[in-house]
Amino acid sequence: MTKQSQLPPEDIDKFHRLGVGSLTALSLIAPASFEDRRLSIEIVHNASCVIDATVEHVVRTPKSLKITFFAHNLDSVIEGIIFHPKPYMIHQFSRGERGFFSGKAVLEQGRWQLIHPLKISAVGSLVPMYKTPLRVDVMRRLVQKNITVAGLISEGLPEKIARELFSVHFPEFPGPLSEPQLYALKFAELFEYMRRLRLKRRYHTTRYRASGDISGWIQSLPFELTEDQKNAIGEIRRDLSGNYASRRMIVGDVGSGKTMVILASVVLMRPYRSILMAPTTILAAQLYEEAQKFLPALRIALVTNATKKGSLEGYDFIIGTHALLHRDLPEAGLVMVDEQHRFGTAQRHSLTRLTDNETSPHYLQFSATPIPRTQAMIDSAHIDVSLIVQTPFTKNIATRVIGKSDFPPLLEHIRSEIALQHQVLIVYPLVEQSESINYQSIDEARGYWEKNFENVYVTHGKDKEKEAVLMAFRSHGSILLATTVVEVGISLPNLSTVVIVGAERLGLSTLHQLRGRVSRTGLQGYCYLYTNKSGKNERLEAFSSCTSGFEIAALDLKFRSSGDLLEGSIQSGRAFRWADIAEDEEIVQEVKKWLDNNLALTSHQEQGRLP
Repeated sequence: MTKQSQLPPEDIDKFHRLGVGSLTALSLIAPASFEDRRLSIEIVHNASCVIDATVEHVVRTPKSLKITFFAHNLDSVIEGIIFHPKPYMIHQFSRGERGFFSGKAVLEQGRWQLIHPLKISAVGSLVPMYKTPLRVDVMRRLVQKNITVAGLISEGLPEKIARELFSVHFPEFPGPLSEPQLYALKFAELFEYMRRLRLKRRYHTTRYRASGDISGWIQSLPFELTEDQKNAIGEIRRDLSGNYASRRMIVGDVGSGKTMVILASVVLMRPYRSILMAPTTILAAQLYEEAQKFLPALRIALVTNATKKGSLEGYDFIIGTHALLHRDLPEAGLVMVDEQHRFGTAQRHSLTRLTDNETSPHYLQFSATPIPRTQAMIDSAHIDVSLIVQTPFTKNIATRVIGKSDFPPLLEHIRSEIALQHQVLIVYPLVEQSESINYQSIDEARGYWEKNFENVYVTHGKDKEKEAVLMAFRSHGSILLATTVVEVGISLPNLSTVVIVGAERLGLSTLHQLRGRVSRTGLQGYCYLYTNKSGKNERLEAFSSCTSGFEIAALDLKFRSSGDLLEGSIQSGRAFRWADIAEDEEIVQEVKKWLDNNLALTSHQEQGRLP
């Protein structure tokens, strides 16, 4: 069973101050160190020492307090010394009194000294020391009261993990974390995180059931779908046939053919209507063209800001930009969002609410930004995930890291590609000049390219005409100067070369998206990573020899910290404290398997969260 233990009411404020909401989360705050309060059986230089001693002499000087102890457990005399003592310290040491004292032992000129001895009330244990917003003694009592093996098991953790977590706080011997303890901390952190994701998930009944003839449609296609495409379509078919509204994310590599999965979903949803929202007019228009080609029997509408408003009731498949959010949308059995990360959460959710439905529509979101397998497993706690790794044909793109000395041969390559009626994309890091970045901006560079080449087009993120510029370049251009505005989505069939200026400043996933703009139709492609930095760049070299977006996403994780899914994306910045999703795939699998087999249904969950 997995449930969250009821926290003691008197401790809730302390849990809030620590930023945790469960016993499992509390157990993840490991002690920074331990104070060994077991009676010493020998003295070790520069180590903590605990003595059972009688105070024989106390001498105060202007800058120190010297105490002569007779240590009964060591059967020897040892001198205690406190530098710059506070008044309250002096009263701890009364001549003839016996007690327990702790301090650091040092051997000074053949004599043992106890530096800054402190009177302690009890001995015989290791005392954990925590670095938290709470006072150390308050935190210690909170842990002692709440962290038990039984309590951790009651929250759903395996007994073996619970026992290791308990030993982190209450070890038999001081020392660094053991391998089993570190494994338990990683397991518990991922368990807590994925459990919270599952509890955020909502299930809604739906009356829309897939009954479209998908087999006939697939057979009618002029090409064979990849196994990954077929698997994703099969998973979507099962979703759309169920009693609960689907919520699935389909993640495809660049050029993996997710458009065909979108169209297959429309076929599956028949006789009910489908709606698709895309982030740009160009993308929406491309999808509209593909839909008209492969779904000739359906009535398809394209909705953009330029579209006249009118009833959409007569259409089977409605494709549009965010302009859809400002239209009265008819009833639909399926709502889809392409390049979902380009929309805000509120925009994505508002689309499902705008449809004139009695029950919830199915919801699919698509992304061409590959994620590591470990992230997909973690995501699956909150939303079903399909990965499309295979591509319909193997892209042949040569990738090279280049510098200033490589500019002349780069120019020769650009001229030869243009002579073959191929197109070239040059991506700059900036639109305008900047003193803080040692690269030319588009504004600085465009004069050179426009002087030496014909049919040069320029656009960037703030350009209100960027979509028109991209459409014009696709038909007539030779060179396109741009920022990363072209990162996702646009199809440029004749683009063979991309030059990325300041490549070391971009994440590997962004580089992969930019490289994915070339060789879309099987052309020999070229990607040049231009950097001013001298010396070998390990990250860019690793990227150059890797072509799979999913492998690159895993590489990207190795070169930066992982983020927080609960905040919306694993790339949002806050790293896990213990787990490393770039390295801990096996532990993620174990946690997912444990949750799948042991997630209990509470009555509250049964009423709206879990079927």
